[in-house]
Amino acid sequence: MRGCIGNFEAMPLHDGLAEYALISAFKDSRFRKIDKSELERLECAISLLTNFEDAASYLDWTVGVHGIYIKFPHPSLNTASSSETSSPDSSSGNLLANLLPRLTSKQTFSATYLPDVIPEQGWDKVEAIDSAIYKAGWRGRITEDIRKSVRLERYQSSKCRVTWDDYFLWRKKREGRA
Repeated sequence: MRGCIGNFEAMPLHDGLAEYALISAFKDSRFRKIDKSELERLECAISLLTNFEDAASYLDWTVGVHGIYIKFPHPSLNTASSSETSSPDSSSGNLLANLLPRLTSKQTFSATYLPDVIPEQGWDKVEAIDSAIYKAGWRGRITEDIRKSVRLERYQSSKCRVTWDDYFLWRKKREGRA
């Protein structure tokens, strides 16, 4: 893989494809820039995301059908799990603060997996959710309370793959019409 980038905002398809193809090829700092010598071996895959739905819970989706977009608050901000429990033995006066990982600069975490990623990895729903929680940046222990705090949006996608040869033939046909 040389790039994996996109967004969840609606945009004109032609403009979005052009913009994100360039970002993926040349500006994604996680990957090496594409070199001219690689062009004939490249394959481009695009997933158009559709049918977004709020899920009833973090388990309300189907592996292999849905992609998942999760959002969850830092557990210390979750009122259900952060009711202050003081103890006379606690030097800080807040026992819970001593048990949670330090509050990071992120107060809300989010991550996504496209529909084909989860079956490719062989994950079940809980494994996928836990992986997405870590992908979002959480470094603490994952508890059922954290999973239950997840707001999940499920979606589907339509995927298209094009090879260099496909592109070359398309350009040749297009030039023949001009």
